[in-house]
Amino acid sequence: MMRTRRLPATPLMRLCAMIFFVAAMIAFQPASADILPTSDTLTPYQQDLMKTATVGPASIRLRDQAVLSLPAGAAFIPQGPARALMQRYGNKTDDNFLGIIEPWEQADWFITLEFAPAGYVADDDAKNWNADDILKDIRDNTEQNNADRVKRGIPALDVIGWVERPHYDNIHHRLIWSVAVKEKGAPAASDNAVNYRMLALGRQGYIALNMVTAASVIEARKPIAAMMLSDVNFTGGKRYTDFNASTDHVAEYGLAALIGGVVIHKLGFFALIAAFVVKGAKFLVLLAAGALAAVRRFFRGGKPAETPARSLLTDAPAVPPPPPESQP
Repeated sequence: MMRTRRLPATPLMRLCAMIFFVAAMIAFQPASADILPTSDTLTPYQQDLMKTATVGPASIRLRDQAVLSLPAGAAFIPQGPARALMQRYGNKTDDNFLGIIEPWEQADWFITLEFAPAGYVADDDAKNWNADDILKDIRDNTEQNNADRVKRGIPALDVIGWVERPHYDNIHHRLIWSVAVKEKGAPAASDNAVNYRMLALGRQGYIALNMVTAASVIEARKPIAAMMLSDVNFTGGKRYTDFNASTDHVAEYGLAALIGGVVIHKLGFFALIAAFVVKGAKFLVLLAAGALAAVRRFFRGGKPAETPARSLLTDAPAVPPPPPESQP
């Protein structure tokens, strides 16, 4: 029987083995508590955010419908504390409300999320809609709802015009539009609030994202908005393409009505928040049980991602500027 000849270990081989062993021990050593961020390394805003939010990169489950791939540089405040925050700012939420996306570094925007179980929204009218007619519907509905806003202590609004004309991606079934609004009586040149509306359509309804920011910075924030919209994906069986005409509920309206009338009350709903955030008020958050532990796990490090995590600061896609148009 042949015997395998063992090569003698050289000093260089012993040194390489020792280096490998030490490196492996370091790699698998649990992170010590002293690497966690302390109050000295976080801003007051981040300290508040850590009490309630999940910090990206992370996968956020949106009901049983979709998953938000939250990028690095962003944080998600779940429904409970986000609802309390909305109430603090004098706004009501309903059962469709999912939460709020906030930047990790305090900035001049935030995004609300909700799921509307409206059913399958047919997109046939996207081929033939008239943006001017839709804008007129928005103005008419805003005027009709101004009386209710005043009763609730919310300023009446004027619709200035499009920030972004409605456009629909019929491949990924995503809709974007935005109008500029201002409080009645405010100077036309004031830095008005912008509600940048984004919808991801699914089989049983749609996920709505609304970026609240100021008109002066919206062009710079559009890539962030586009990134967040692309990071919302419906799960198998809930996708728009999973629609079954023989069993599924079809919404009573199409995309044009959705833009012009059905959710127009959201303009007044979110404009009040913009008055606080855009002017730099501190974004107060409330404690949510278990959220801080999730943030700690993130800073300690976890299972490596199979694909590189996207960053809100470096990976937001470029968005071509909208075609020039005159404001009505």
